[in-house]
Amino acid sequence: MSLRLQPDRDVTAADDGPDAFRRLLGRLGVADVLAIIVVGLVLVSVVAPGLLTPYDPLEPDDANALAAPSVAHWFGTDSLGRDLLSRVIHGTGRTLLGSAVAVLIGLGAGTVLGLVAASFGGLVDAVISRIVDVLLSIPGLLLAMVVVVALGFGTLNAAVAVGISSIAAFTRIMRSEVLTVKDLPFVEASHHLGGSRAYVLAKHVFPNSYSAVLSLTALQFGLAIIWISSLSFLGYGAPPPDPEWGLLVSEGRQYVVSSPWLVVVPGLVIAVTVLAISRLSQLTRERTTA
Repeated sequence: MSLRLQPDRDVTAADDGPDAFRRLLGRLGVADVLAIIVVGLVLVSVVAPGLLTPYDPLEPDDANALAAPSVAHWFGTDSLGRDLLSRVIHGTGRTLLGSAVAVLIGLGAGTVLGLVAASFGGLVDAVISRIVDVLLSIPGLLLAMVVVVALGFGTLNAAVAVGISSIAAFTRIMRSEVLTVKDLPFVEASHHLGGSRAYVLAKHVFPNSYSAVLSLTALQFGLAIIWISSLSFLGYGAPPPDPEWGLLVSEGRQYVVSSPWLVVVPGLVIAVTVLAISRLSQLTRERTTA
């Protein structure tokens, strides 16, 4: 009788995915799970707000004006009887879209300026650094207010203003990282092997300098939400009756004594969203560096 030896089944590759997923779930804390749920709800609110509320955010209902939170209206209603939950949900897309535009402007321009300043040095670096110093000396929200007044009111202009005010932070981080990376041995070796400046920047310097900039992106995204909401609160953002988060807080402040939910609920939504995004970005960074 002959025995046929069967090769052992390699279960590592098959089970690595499920095991890694289970290990990841085991390391998640309560705050991590809550952050994931909040970010998921925010994304649904952006993509399909009608799935979360049956009410029209712009349709008034005089019979239910300033109604307290109830089963029918979880967040209550405003002075015109409009469902506050519906207005918060439909305002998510406007606020987050403006924040995304602001971050993209700051990230793109700041990356280019920081890369150019650190790569060329000399007069170019001195001019860009002095401009960055001037921008950093001005409070970001104040600078955004000046820019939005020059551009005109509106959500898009507010996003552009916030993006311009964040360019300096991205430039400073990118310049610092490039100055550190460009003197490393493997970068010098690439130069000695005949690599052009553009090739070395694109192939070696830029990929190894971008991690810190990406880490700042998530933090700046949360800050952009706060700034855009603040500009809307001050009247520089979306005009009424658009349901933008900062505008909701501004409209509700007139009734803060009799109907405090008009201010408390949108304010909590802003705070919880920013904290959830920050926590999720920190969790992603921890998993990446682990």
